Amino acid sequence: MGETNQSSVTEFVLLGLSGYPELEAIYFVLVLCMYLVILLGNGVIIIVSVCDTHLHNPMYFFLSNLSFLDICYTSSSIPLFLSSFLTSKKTISFSGCGVQMFLSFAMGATECVLLSMMAFDRYVAICNPLRYPIIMSKTSYVPMAAGSWIAGGVNSVLQTSLAMRLPFCGDNVINHFTCEILAVLKLACADISINIISMVIANMIFLVVPVLFIFVSYVFILSTILKIPSAEGKRKAFSTCSAHLTVVIIFYGTILFMYAKPKAKDSSGADKVQVTDKIISLFYGVVTPMLNPLIYSLRNKDVKEAVKNVLCRKCSSEAM
Repeated sequence: MGETNQSSVTEFVLLGLSGYPELEAIYFVLVLCMYLVILLGNGVIIIVSVCDTHLHNPMYFFLSNLSFLDICYTSSSIPLFLSSFLTSKKTISFSGCGVQMFLSFAMGATECVLLSMMAFDRYVAICNPLRYPIIMSKTSYVPMAAGSWIAGGVNSVLQTSLAMRLPFCGDNVINHFTCEILAVLKLACADISINIISMVIANMIFLVVPVLFIFVSYVFILSTILKIPSAEGKRKAFSTCSAHLTVVIIFYGTILFMYAKPKAKDSSGADKVQVTDKIISLFYGVVTPMLNPLIYSLRNKDVKEAVKNVLCRKCSSEAM
């Protein structure tokens, strides 16, 4: 990824919660259970979206992409995170760290763009329902999803290349669960101003712009819903976008809480703040992907009906 790194570091030590052994067993069980729920829940969403013809539309196409993205994102870090609890070796190779950083960046940026594409889909469905089949045809929504993945990948290649080409002269202890880029950049023995500038620009493109796009979309959506005369009509219209809005609030709410909360100014509270940051990061990286399929399945009759149909077909085939 970019120029050959000339540093003396060949591997990194992931500190994680090694300073709190009493928490490791608890977090191992919790994270393992949540990871299994992530694989099961998102896997079910993908299967029913492919197998049930009633779900062959833009909304569920985007949802299946989101589920696949969540599986990839968590699988890039959670297996290593869990294995670190079972062995005394808590290291990751230099190239492995680069791959993990690349996947984390790619999945995060792709999800930001994908959520904005889903907001646009809901905007067209509610504000322009008669033109929906034309605007959101297969020739439109497939390139929209593909563009989200390509944009996330390009950004990740740039950010990861800039980070991994830096020299690391000796200190290789990352005070985090994973190869989080800010934690890695702290170990570099060179000027990282270019990295910071590129990350600020990327945050504007992949965080601020999608948030503004989603916000404007929902302003129009809510304005249209409020004009519907019947209460039942308003309820049905809002139910079509409530799951997506819930996912957006959880996703961006966690990010804002991670990066906008005030930092401790005294050294006595710094350690507690670091542990808090790690736990919040864990919530962002594990709990959010776990909640996404639950939110969509619990709040969506079509998904629940599709799951029942797939299970019934499986039971029927086994009976025969």
